[in-house]
Amino acid sequence: MLNALNQAQQSRIARRPPRSLKQEYQEFLLQRIEEYKNTLSREELLEIGDEAVRELEESSAGQYLLTEVLLLEHVDRIIARRLRLPAFPRWRLKHRALRAAQREPTHWGLEPDGPLVRCASRLEPGDVALVMGAAALPAALYLAAHDAEVFLLDQDLGAIEAAEGRAVTEQLAGRFHALVINWGSWLPDVAPSLVVLDPAALAPARARDRNAVIADLKTRTPPGGVHVVLASATAREVIPLAPEALQAQYGGWHIARRRRTKAGAGFTATKPERQVDTAVNVSD
Repeated sequence: MLNALNQAQQSRIARRPPRSLKQEYQEFLLQRIEEYKNTLSREELLEIGDEAVRELEESSAGQYLLTEVLLLEHVDRIIARRLRLPAFPRWRLKHRALRAAQREPTHWGLEPDGPLVRCASRLEPGDVALVMGAAALPAALYLAAHDAEVFLLDQDLGAIEAAEGRAVTEQLAGRFHALVINWGSWLPDVAPSLVVLDPAALAPARARDRNAVIADLKTRTPPGGVHVVLASATAREVIPLAPEALQAQYGGWHIARRRRTKAGAGFTATKPERQVDTAVNVSD
């Protein structure tokens, strides 16, 4: 997304190359097969194993040794056959159409002219995006559809597990990482070009923990990096935290306020190019 990463940052975080369609297809097959296996009892899995042994013995006519690896691979082929999983050419056509739809903000219920759209247009494959708050899952998946390496963080285990399931369903799990954390204690050791922050996610946190999270994010973000603070709905169980309450944390950054909606007015903060503290200050 941004070309301001200095040499130290580039050596510290290697950009992952874009995955080929073949790799994405193999990932699709593996996920569907594993999902099916998880629905089976041990007895049902053993029955498929017996079927695999019979088919391999019939096809080999004793010409090669039946190994565990061959057996497991054939079990997967039997399951793929049962599920009628598409061959690569048919999957490729559907996948391209799906990915094209996923790169439209309206597919996720996002504003077509919002700041995320502008940020996504600048993404390069492998750029890192941190999304704070499981309620911002649509934004996280939208960015993953643009080949960003997305980390979704939240304190709610159930919400994180649901997010992982959605990513699998949308065939975006290869670039999507959902992590449970405690605010103020730890962040993934990455330098995000883009941070998307839902204020409602930080509302339950103590002020010092909230401030520590934002300070850490600011340090990790390279010069030219962007923080998008969303307008969020009021959380009933906690004292609301308006996006505007976080703006004071971004002294020295370039602030762009957005138009007010029913959920409030969020803002976008861009780290000045002159700030070069990221590579030297991020903890190992």
